[in-house]
Parts: sequence; C-alpha cells; structure tokens
Amino acid sequence: MGIGSLDMLFDGVRKGVDMFDCVLPTRLARHGSLMTHHGRINIMKGSYADDFSPIDPECDCYCCRNYTKAYVHHLMKCQEGLGARLCSIHNIRFLIQAMEGAREAIKEDRFLEYAAQRLEEFGTERGC
Repeated sequence: MGIGSLDMLFDGVRKGVDMFDCVLPTRLARHGSLMTHHGRINIMKGSYADDFSPIDPECDCYCCRNYTKAYVHHLMKCQEGLGARLCSIHNIRFLIQAMEGAREAIKEDRFLEYAAQRLEEFGTERGC
C-alpha cells in the first residue's frame, strides 16, 4: 500500500485502516537510515564510528540488544550484508512497537494522545 512512515501509519489508524504494507523500513535500512524513538539517524555518519551505545536504547529488537552503533556503522561502511539486515530488523521492529502501542492506546481510548506523543518524540511535525 505504500504507507510506512510513522505519521502516515497513525493517520491511517485514525481513519480505520488496520493493515499496512510498505517497503519503506527496509529501503531506509539499506541506506543506513534508522528510525528511533527520537527521530531518524543516518548510521553512515562518521560520528557513529566510536559510539558504542545501542541504536535505540528504548528498542527491544535483536540489533539493539546485541550490537552497537559503532559496529553497525562499520558493517554498513564495509557494505557487509549483515549491516543492512540488522538495520532492517530494527526498523521493522520499531514500527511493530509503534503499532503495538497504538493497539493498546485504542483499547484504552487514548489513541490520539498516544499518536501525538510518539510523533513529538520522533520529531514529526504532522499530527493525526
């Protein structure tokens, strides 16, 4: 369907859409762009070469639990396939977490507040 950005996902949920399919998380990952709870980062930047923290400390994905920004940066710079795979795993899990939170917020009748908070943290100006 081509809807893969956080703001568009939340907008779709607000309008009643409950199924999404998009290549955006993996396309971004192949180019070193990672979605985090505090916005997107480009892991290819030199500033990550010596950063031994996880991609996103608030993420529970395999990549964030087992690898550092420095290692993923190294993999991507060397064009090692594992780098793109780890980045893809992270981006997909990030969006799954966002949708899990949306599901809970809907059950608690607080979806609009949840979406606004997540988008503010992510740095997206557009709201639902």
